[in-house]
This record gives sequence, C-alpha cells and structure tokens, in this order.
Amino acid sequence: MKSALLLETLAQKIDALAAQVLPHGRHATISPRFDRQLFRTRSTQMQAYLEEARSNLNALRDAAAAGQSPQVAWLAEKLIDQISALSREAATWRLRAWDSPAPAVAKWQRKRLEHQEFEKRLAAMRQEREARLTRVETFAQQQQLHKEITALDGRLRRCREALDNIEQVLARLTR
Repeated sequence: MKSALLLETLAQKIDALAAQVLPHGRHATISPRFDRQLFRTRSTQMQAYLEEARSNLNALRDAAAAGQSPQVAWLAEKLIDQISALSREAATWRLRAWDSPAPAVAKWQRKRLEHQEFEKRLAAMRQEREARLTRVETFAQQQQLHKEITALDGRLRRCREALDNIEQVLARLTR
C-alpha cells in the first residue's frame, strides 16, 4: 500500500516537472547541468534528464513488484534526488539563460574552449621543454629539445590560427 502511494506520488511529481520543463526541454547547454552520479545521460537537454527519471521510475515499479527491498530503497532515493535537482533547475532556468545559446553558437563555443585548452597545454609543454633545455648537457639532447620546441611552435601557431578562425565564425554567428 505504501509503495503504491509512493510510486503514484513520484509519477505525479515527474508529470508536473514535465509541464515545467516543456518550454525549455530541448535547449542544449554548453556544460552538463548535473553531476554524472545523479544522471547518467550525456545530453545537456532537460528532456533527456526527465526521460532518465521516468526510466528510473519504471525500474522502481518493477523492483517494488518483485519485492526487492534494497533496490527499491536505492532507486527511490535516487529518483527523489533527481526530481529535486530537476525542480531546482526548472525553477532557476531564467538565471541560466546565458548558458543556452543557439545550437550552432554552442558548438563553436565548445570548439573555442577546447582549442583554448589545447593552446594552454601546448604552451605549457613548450615552456617545460625550454626549461629542460637549460639543464641538459649534451649537444644531442639540446638538438632533440630544439626540434621538439620547433614542432611545438608549429602546433601552437596552427592552434592559434584555428582559434582565430573560430572567433571569426562566432563573430559572424552572433551579429
């Protein structure tokens, strides 16, 4: 009796959330909205998170029907956490409007962030090689490090050119 009431209450909460999420359910964001331990989906759309919660509700129903108490307790707790997180996210959607650009813009912003990270790592690798260059003693080691630095310079230059191109695309898309 208690489990049937709990399942019905959870289903009602998910249905209410579906109505709240409907206006922005298909909007993608730049970064994931929730921790990977809370939701397994890789999507950043609210609709995908809601579908996962519904899937967990169905799994909870099955576990309750099979009388699997430990699984029922774990799934119920997880589902309640998911519903609370979705409720908070739906309630604060307007505060995160900056995080939901048009899909094309989001793709280019992700590329820009990736390339900025590449640039940072390449610069760190170059700096590390230069620091090692001051400590090596043999001519062969110096030559090898000079080759590596030259190669890193080329990679860094290409990365910066790609960043410039991405910036130009973003400028065109956001005009």
